[in-house]
Amino acid sequence: MNKFHDIFLELEKGILEGDYQPGSLLPSENQLVEQYSVSRETIRKALNLLINAGYIQKKQGKGSIVLNVRKFDLPISGVISYKELQSAQQIHSVTKVVELEEEKVSESLARLTGWKKDSAVWRLVRQREIDGEVVIVDIDYLLKDIVQELPEDRAADSIYDYFENDLGLAISYAQKEITVEPITDADQELMTIHQDTHVVVVRSVVSLEDTRCFEYTESRHRLDKFKFVDFARRRKG
Repeated sequence: MNKFHDIFLELEKGILEGDYQPGSLLPSENQLVEQYSVSRETIRKALNLLINAGYIQKKQGKGSIVLNVRKFDLPISGVISYKELQSAQQIHSVTKVVELEEEKVSESLARLTGWKKDSAVWRLVRQREIDGEVVIVDIDYLLKDIVQELPEDRAADSIYDYFENDLGLAISYAQKEITVEPITDADQELMTIHQDTHVVVVRSVVSLEDTRCFEYTESRHRLDKFKFVDFARRRKG
């Protein structure tokens, strides 16, 4: 095994076990060279492995900053709001409304949802910030025939709480598609992107108990912060 890989594994272990806390600095390159009795090139190779794995970020003039590597569970099945997920997993998060405006249903959105082209919808864009970094961007389209008003303060809190408890809507089910896609210019602008080249995109078409589709969501997640989980039971034929 290459020496730089052994050093990577040892530093990785220190990060995962909490010897190096998120936001702290790893020892400098000079200190690591002395500690492991290897060349600077070997240390740089080990640090590059840590960068590519999402454990650290290099910052000019400061050194190697340890990133928060805790991953949160995102359920594949079920219809759950971000606030409910946040509460269940004790995620310390801030939601910011970037955009809330009325627009017309495009031809592509009409195909996805069954809505009539040029119908009125709310377009809501929100950033989900964890530990000072934007790791999720949610883009929601809400049919205005059903959601006639959408206060910005409720959008920043929980739209599902507003839908169910203020509007009395009975949300029933969602059809989901999960893909891994290259980062876009909009992702670069709205999210805190480090070394990632791709994001996980969850697209959901959400319907009420009466089967009317009222919401289309595109939720873009940074790869290093989330893992998608489900419980599956085998059914014998």
